[in-house]
Amino acid sequence: MSFQNAFLGSLVGDAVSMPVHWYYNTDALDRDYGDFQDYMAPKSYHPDSILWRSKCNPSGRKDDIYHNQSRYWGMKGIHYHQFLQSGENTLNLKLSVELYKTIISKGRFNLEEWLNRYTEVMLTPSWHNDTYIEEFHRGFFSNFAKGNKIINCGIDDVHIGGLSLIPALLAGLEAIGDFSDDHLLQCTNDLVSATHRNKHTISAARNFCKILTELNRRAEIRNALSSLRLSEVSLKKLKIWENWPDRKVVGTAISPACYLPDALIGSLYFAWKYSDDFSLAILSNAKAGGDNCHRGVVVGSMVAMQTGIPPRWLKKLKSMEKLVCGVN
Repeated sequence: MSFQNAFLGSLVGDAVSMPVHWYYNTDALDRDYGDFQDYMAPKSYHPDSILWRSKCNPSGRKDDIYHNQSRYWGMKGIHYHQFLQSGENTLNLKLSVELYKTIISKGRFNLEEWLNRYTEVMLTPSWHNDTYIEEFHRGFFSNFAKGNKIINCGIDDVHIGGLSLIPALLAGLEAIGDFSDDHLLQCTNDLVSATHRNKHTISAARNFCKILTELNRRAEIRNALSSLRLSEVSLKKLKIWENWPDRKVVGTAISPACYLPDALIGSLYFAWKYSDDFSLAILSNAKAGGDNCHRGVVVGSMVAMQTGIPPRWLKKLKSMEKLVCGVN
């Protein structure tokens, strides 16, 4: 299976998890959404939301990436993605679609070209309709507003959201025929380093790139992980955990939160356990709560490369409209 499958799988994994993103109380997750089997729209109220702890204070037009969503910051009970529709992607994955389209239109990946496009769309009112904007975006645009060079605006950030654009990057490079192993790894390093200046995030990004590259050669997750033998990934633990309930693994053995390396290990757990069933993999990941959207990027991309994606998921995926029509 190609990197195109990985990219589409990442979009599906994110969109499925979006309504239950950052639920840490799984009883509340079950109460609010039940045993769901499809895309859903989010409810307006989120009992675990901590958006009330944060306020956005842009200094001017060069860091106002909140637009009409700014008034919700600092309020209790606000769903992070309250205005998104069923099958719609969160902001980071919307950006991944933009990255893919930029690579295709330019016929290359150039970091500064991408960062210019990134700042352009993020500063365009109504380009996105997502309430939550990750810390690395806020830090990047704060530095951008201070006059830092665009390639020097990244911050020290150790969240799994830093891996969100990698499947789109690899798919874009594959589509233009520019995807040798070394080139993919260098482009991944450049892309993630521009926004996440943290050695753990960069290491996780490189490992994720290596995994997808290996899957492009041999579309079998367990063989690929066994072959790579990444130092940060214990195959022994994955083999033990596959017999445990999901919420015991992600929630007790490792944190369901967004921080690396646990967030990547949790993603690999779902990809390992459900490697032969795409739908079960992405739904199981979503129902574990926590930062399931960004875990879903890893899970969805990996399993899609082994199994493909059932058509029903692509039919209802809102991002397909952008990819097929090529509109902004």
